[in-house]
Amino acid sequence: MTNLCVLVYGLALIMAAPVCCQGQSLSPPETVVVQSGALKLRGLLWWPAGRRPFPAVLFNHGSGSIPEPRLPGSLGPVFARHGYAFLWLFRRGAGLSSDQGADSGTLMARALAEKGQEGRNEVQLQLQEVELRDVMAGLAFLRAHPGVDGGRVAIAGHSFGGQLTLLAAEQDTGLRAVVTFGAAAGSWEKSPELRERLLVAVRNIQIPIFLTHAANDFSVLPGQVLAAELARLKRPHELKIYPAFGDTPEIGHRAVYSDVASCEADVFRFLDEHVRSR
Repeated sequence: MTNLCVLVYGLALIMAAPVCCQGQSLSPPETVVVQSGALKLRGLLWWPAGRRPFPAVLFNHGSGSIPEPRLPGSLGPVFARHGYAFLWLFRRGAGLSSDQGADSGTLMARALAEKGQEGRNEVQLQLQEVELRDVMAGLAFLRAHPGVDGGRVAIAGHSFGGQLTLLAAEQDTGLRAVVTFGAAAGSWEKSPELRERLLVAVRNIQIPIFLTHAANDFSVLPGQVLAAELARLKRPHELKIYPAFGDTPEIGHRAVYSDVASCEADVFRFLDEHVRSR
């Protein structure tokens, strides 16, 4: 069975199983199509129980083809249970959008093999700008949806998707809040250009930012350095370094999918304060 078949089968299982939500049953996610230029990207959209419109969160996954179907389902029901519409957008080449171009992980791995670390760094910066278009299309889709309160939208992301989350928040001044999980953890110490680009982004972001890492992430420096810059600028932000999860940096880096309970209370306190209550 191909990776795509495995993914589709796994997502079908996710969508077939309602999740209990405070005595009510959550509906399975909708599969939606988001137009990004000439590309037709697919996403999974979870809805809370209750009356629409809802505040909403766009989630940006990390780089690569997303071969594990459990990843969206580990987060979507959690956000919906807390009252947020949740869109997991598969960017170009990834998951349900695998027929829409090449995925970022493959392109960066190819650059590393052919041109070394500097080549990978260059391609990563290029891909940030390319895939940022997908992210902005996802935000436009959410705001236009009649089930979403377009004035109460936040953005979140993991790893490479966390980098995209910061760049999107730099551009979109209508967002309410930003949450990142392990943003740039695997690349921060290898790419001076990436470090400077993300520092520029946080200098331009005016809305509250919540930065998180597991203690055994590839590096916690991205969160620490970006938080220090936000503190210097007196911008609203929080940094949380959670206990190590698992016994390798790879497992720690992906803790948001396997150990969401560790950060759940903090994340939704932050979102409720800056998104729901305004």
